[in-house]
Amino acid sequence: MTEWSTPRVAPISLRRREASLRERALDRESPLRRLDWLLLLAVVALIGLGSLLVWSATRQRMLNAGLDPTTFLKKHLINAVIGTVLASVAALVDYRSLRAYAPIVYVASCAGLLAVLSPLGSTINGAHSWIVLPAGFQVQPSEFAKVAIVVGMAMILAEKREGESAPADGDVLLVLLLAALPMALIMLQPDLGTTMVIVFVVLGVLSVSGARAKWIVGLLLAGGIVAFGAVQLGVLSDYQVARFTAFANPSADLGDTGYNTNQARIAIGSGGLTGKGLFHGTQTNGRFIPEQQTDFVFTVAGEELGLLGAGGVILLLGLVLWRGLRIASLATDPFGRLVAAGVVSWFAFQSFVNIGMTLGIMPVTGLPLPFLSYGGSAMFANLMAVGLLQNVHMRSHEL
Repeated sequence: MTEWSTPRVAPISLRRREASLRERALDRESPLRRLDWLLLLAVVALIGLGSLLVWSATRQRMLNAGLDPTTFLKKHLINAVIGTVLASVAALVDYRSLRAYAPIVYVASCAGLLAVLSPLGSTINGAHSWIVLPAGFQVQPSEFAKVAIVVGMAMILAEKREGESAPADGDVLLVLLLAALPMALIMLQPDLGTTMVIVFVVLGVLSVSGARAKWIVGLLLAGGIVAFGAVQLGVLSDYQVARFTAFANPSADLGDTGYNTNQARIAIGSGGLTGKGLFHGTQTNGRFIPEQQTDFVFTVAGEELGLLGAGGVILLLGLVLWRGLRIASLATDPFGRLVAAGVVSWFAFQSFVNIGMTLGIMPVTGLPLPFLSYGGSAMFANLMAVGLLQNVHMRSHEL
């Protein structure tokens, strides 16, 4: 009986063990297991905090008008939900297959920028950057152009020739031409802030790609010449020139060009260490700062949450940038590494400029703060970029 019992039990035990190992392997391959959870939690925290800040910035205004005080909050949350769906699509489609669709995405983004300059476009806050859709929806194509440029640049620069560690000069020139067209269309709106973001993205991606230093230096010099020429030739609008004037001399006209930045510094400085409490900011409730739910949302954090709350926002943004850099460093192919580097360059520059302009160390450029500022197009593009980061991270950990 002993002789026959052993061979009959052993195969069953072995099959169970193999099935258990297969289940564990499948569990490890689950997309949820391969997500960068620190990145995800940081983004969720920023969106949640941003929702409260947008609500606080708009609540009193809506109450004074006899309207629903949660109107902007609801729209902000809806934008976040739609952005999450877009991020999920961007994360689940293998980023390596995006190379085939990169030209389509680029052409579509340029078509959107051209549509803005047509009768379909609308002027909001001095910039002809929007397309107004039915039911009150607004789309800003320049936000999606950032995604297209990041993917398009990565596609070209990742194709290095055999035996070469740096992209060929022809590829770098092609990348610059690729970025030049949407930048020119955006400047015609005119939207200097978004143009500056794209320039910084180009510099970041070229640096990570290993492009020769002459291209980086040449691009910096060309950027300075173009900026000087734009001012001298009157390409910039009067309000944009006034913003740079106010930055150079903040006390020149506190009642006009320097008003926004002066009030922003007052709001942040009055918050102290712990702030005045959510919904209790006197500068915020008094509506002393225009567009506080968008460009100047950081002032709400500084006034109502204080140094600790504003510092927490900066730490969360820093966590997003750190995880993005780590994803870039661990990417298994040049395309994924360059996509991640482009997204990090985008978020880093835009966050620095937005927070810097509220503190008076950067000129006012109209750039929103990623994940916190109110606005559908910006939220959609930011979350799509996070989806790309998660995409690269998941494929870098495949078995």
